[in-house]
Amino acid sequence: MPQKAFLATDPAHYARLGLTPEIQPFEDGLRTDPSQHGHYEWWYFDAHLDDGATLVVSFTTKPLAAPGTGLKPQIAIDLDLPDGRRFNKRAFFDPETFNSSSDECDVTIGQNRFRGDLHEYYITATIEDVSVDIKLVGRTEPWRPATGHIFYGDDESLLFAWLPAVPHGDVTATYSVGSKTVTVQGNGYHDHNWGNVPLMSVVNNWYWGRGKAGPYTFITAEIISEKKYGYKPVTVFMLAQDGHVVADDQSKVTFAKSDIHTDNETGKPVANVHSFTYTDETDTYTLTYQRANTILRTHYIESLHGLKKAAARLLGFDGSYTRFSGTIDVAHHKSGGPTETISEPAIWELMYFGKHGHEAKKS
Repeated sequence: MPQKAFLATDPAHYARLGLTPEIQPFEDGLRTDPSQHGHYEWWYFDAHLDDGATLVVSFTTKPLAAPGTGLKPQIAIDLDLPDGRRFNKRAFFDPETFNSSSDECDVTIGQNRFRGDLHEYYITATIEDVSVDIKLVGRTEPWRPATGHIFYGDDESLLFAWLPAVPHGDVTATYSVGSKTVTVQGNGYHDHNWGNVPLMSVVNNWYWGRGKAGPYTFITAEIISEKKYGYKPVTVFMLAQDGHVVADDQSKVTFAKSDIHTDNETGKPVANVHSFTYTDETDTYTLTYQRANTILRTHYIESLHGLKKAAARLLGFDGSYTRFSGTIDVAHHKSGGPTETISEPAIWELMYFGKHGHEAKKS
């Protein structure tokens, strides 16, 4: 009998976690003890910039492929330029340079900082010859799926949590590569994730995406649990219109994927098309992602070293992370009326921790 895997939505879970439906600043502060093995946490930002560049920045307490360590802070910067050049920078820092508030988002790693108050954020980071200086101002209200906590295990002791503090906002970004510096406007997103169990032991894979199309802001995820939990899917869906949430009940959402191929570099199945359909008494919204390019591939085993890397190879660990760019179609059908569709560029990801066996493929 598979063990439980579910998004916590009951009033009892809100009380247990000290949460209310209204999001508080402390939820974007430090939520784990990074010195504890198996506990991990990261603060994430991504942006589409008006010059055609895309930018992703993350601050993490330790590498996701090896969370069974103490504090090992890392920063990542992924910058794709309009001329086709791509910079994927990673750097670890001395644990003594890490500091984070538990009252609000204010994370320091080395000389780099990620701070904000659920509405306005500032991020500065430098790795080698790439630097970024970012201001993000939220235009869509902070949101989380119910409590934001997914529990694993019959005793509900294992968790993975998620807070999209800025589902959509205005960005002013200055980025530098070598001696060239560009300041540009755009739109961006920030979320915060944490947990107390290595993701590869509870999650097989997920598709995750966010973006904006016309008046709509969206966040979607299909999180497939590991075999121990019966490959149970947890669906996350948020659609806001003019900054306010209009649909986010995951029980009304169905997920589908098609045009699946095996990625030559990661060996993982990739859906060129996947969609989320939300249906209630009067409205149907369908969000369809269509892949155009694969813009990043990461093999988690490459972040391991020495005996850990050798052991991972012997165990056949082949976890990977893939990021895509393409288009999102947001279709809205109201009972008795026509279907309206808006298309915009989007970025999304496929995180694959587990084996892609027969059961996982059916998800």
